Amino acid sequence: MRAMGVVVSLLVLACVQADPRPTPSQASVAPTTAPREDPMRAPLPPRDTIAALPADGGPEFNRLVFEASPYLQQHARNPVDWFPWGDEAFRVARERDVPVFLSIGYATCHWCHVMEHESFEDDGVAALMNRAFVCVKVDREERPDVDHVYMTVTQALTGSGGWPMTVLLTADRQPFYAATYLPKASRGGRMGMLEFVPAVERAWHADRPRLLESAQGLTEQLASMTSGAPGAMLDQAALALAESQLAASFDAERGGFGQQRKFMVPHNLRFLLRQHARTGAPEALAMVERTLRAWRLGGVYDHIGFGIHRYSTDREWLVPHFEKMLYDQALVTLAYVEAWQATGDPSYQRTAREILTYVARDMTAPEGGFYSAEDADSEGEEGRFYLWTVAELEAVLGAEEAAFIAPILGFTSEGNYRDEVTGKRTGHNIPHLARTLDEHARDRGASAEDLRARVDAARARLFTAREARVHPLKDDKVLTDWNGLMIAAYAAAGRAFDDVALIARAQRAAAFCLRELRNADGRLLKRWRHGEAALPGLLDDYAFLVYGLLELFQADQDPRWLRAASALTAVQIEQFLDPESGGFFLSPHDGEALIVRGKEVYDGALPSGNSITAHNLVRLARLTGDTALEELAALTVRAFSGGVKDQPASHTQLLAAVDFLVGPAFELVIAGDPAAEDTRDALARVGRVFAPSAVVLLRPDPMPVEPEITRLAPYTATQRALDEQVTLYLCRGFACEAPTHDVQHVLSTIARR
Repeated sequence: MRAMGVVVSLLVLACVQADPRPTPSQASVAPTTAPREDPMRAPLPPRDTIAALPADGGPEFNRLVFEASPYLQQHARNPVDWFPWGDEAFRVARERDVPVFLSIGYATCHWCHVMEHESFEDDGVAALMNRAFVCVKVDREERPDVDHVYMTVTQALTGSGGWPMTVLLTADRQPFYAATYLPKASRGGRMGMLEFVPAVERAWHADRPRLLESAQGLTEQLASMTSGAPGAMLDQAALALAESQLAASFDAERGGFGQQRKFMVPHNLRFLLRQHARTGAPEALAMVERTLRAWRLGGVYDHIGFGIHRYSTDREWLVPHFEKMLYDQALVTLAYVEAWQATGDPSYQRTAREILTYVARDMTAPEGGFYSAEDADSEGEEGRFYLWTVAELEAVLGAEEAAFIAPILGFTSEGNYRDEVTGKRTGHNIPHLARTLDEHARDRGASAEDLRARVDAARARLFTAREARVHPLKDDKVLTDWNGLMIAAYAAAGRAFDDVALIARAQRAAAFCLRELRNADGRLLKRWRHGEAALPGLLDDYAFLVYGLLELFQADQDPRWLRAASALTAVQIEQFLDPESGGFFLSPHDGEALIVRGKEVYDGALPSGNSITAHNLVRLARLTGDTALEELAALTVRAFSGGVKDQPASHTQLLAAVDFLVGPAFELVIAGDPAAEDTRDALARVGRVFAPSAVVLLRPDPMPVEPEITRLAPYTATQRALDEQVTLYLCRGFACEAPTHDVQHVLSTIARR
């Protein structure tokens, strides 16, 4: 793009990499962050003390001190004169006639901490920034709509993206430069803040017309970059192409996709499970199982306290980026649950339960919602909380037991973890399993059960010792969208494993969200923290919470969840639907007017709101009998299909909706006494089956009054229990079979094998 080239050449700024970890040439001077302190450690000053902050740096507080976001609170005592995102910042920029320095990140972002410690806590850098810019901080988790717009810019300008994200804007919010991490001083071909800020300041005064022209051109191009590309309906050919594309990038030796840094993308695996169910071909299932086992054995899994880390920095899944995100716990759990349903492998159930144990223990608010994340850093070092030396192992377990456990968990005296700066082994170890415990047991001629019990006992002792360490910072805000995913995970696991305790956690969180994160007019709020809910709900909040509610309805068959899901979907359609091109905008019709109103369908680390919505709509249509919702689901797919058809492997969550729409899909009504053993048994057996394109409704019968489900799904009114036995009504392709008492026949049918 011409506008992009002008800006880059004008400022003579280097291209910035997607992941700002240091390259070997940078490593010798890569900084270490200072210990994180509690961002809420000091009392708030009176608001009137922030009315006029000095422009030369050094205030005790800045305006972020009044924000609830833990990320913004982390920066509230920087000498940088930060503003939160809002009209005031851009008004001041216009009055001062300076550009806006927009910095976007999140509370548990390692390189956000690095940039803060290097530059934003430095009085000299802060003075330069305060003179040259109006500086604005955004928590991407609270404002994904803002993040989406300027991440699109960053990716277009640099060819990649990541956080911290640095974007320069005019007072009209138009971008003219973007990067990710910038060091304090220039190094490794990357311009540092000490040189960057004066260069921008000079360009702003000496060559502003060209900057403004570039900003205008880039803004005009953003509309096409952030909207869908309509096309024909996707079909089985798209499903097959996506499978072949995933197979082409699959690492058959190590699992996962790609050969270097690897992210967990559970919706890729869940798509492949659907393909296996559709075709019966073993290759799709083999990719799933190889990857799930690699995750569970590798260092990306927390073998001491459970839960999954953010991603692997290597091909082997050994060295993670140590932060833990709530949405990763949810999405990975869903993949293990579905793999267990498809295969019956007990290791998948065990892993899912362990992740949910971690979330219940460490990521659940007393009120019932789920916290957002845990940091990678503690005591100024990434991973410090999770690493062990052999001496530490011996101190906890004793020399004899440590000698037994060390090779199982991959511990060596030189360590398997390398210093981020020097690349040398540090003597610290990341617990991991080179082989399964069953394989270790065979090698030792021991019982697998006995070995597992011994390892579990050692793990418990190590966990107790680790709890005494300084913990990483916890981002304790409760986000509606991520809570929706976690509700789905608990509900799906509880249903599959027939575990009412897991379902109860989903019920409690769902009740919390509907009580605390929904206004009286039925609209959602984005974030809750310390008893306060705020920020208008965005597309993902509606889509993900509806998804969680639908999974919960499938788990406990309580009509209130289906009723709430239908009501929220109606609000979403009213407020977010693009009536001209189809699909759903990220922000509501009456939301803040950004420079563009984006639509997104790419399924990255998080599935897109449009992908989840398409799936929700077709499920709701089949549950309620409202065919208009299914038509809207198809319209949503077509709104993006022009851009999806050539690279469907980048849209695997959307393909779950396509899989459902293509069929075969099933509606199953189970009519019977909810308290009767045969009804409970039928529901439990159906829940254990991998049937991703089936919806299930319990029609209570007999009942003294008409059950609510017959109002939410009118077609169930005539579907009654026959012969005083649980009776199953199975429909497929708009045609229904004769009612039956044969549960096994129904299970064989809906499994699509």
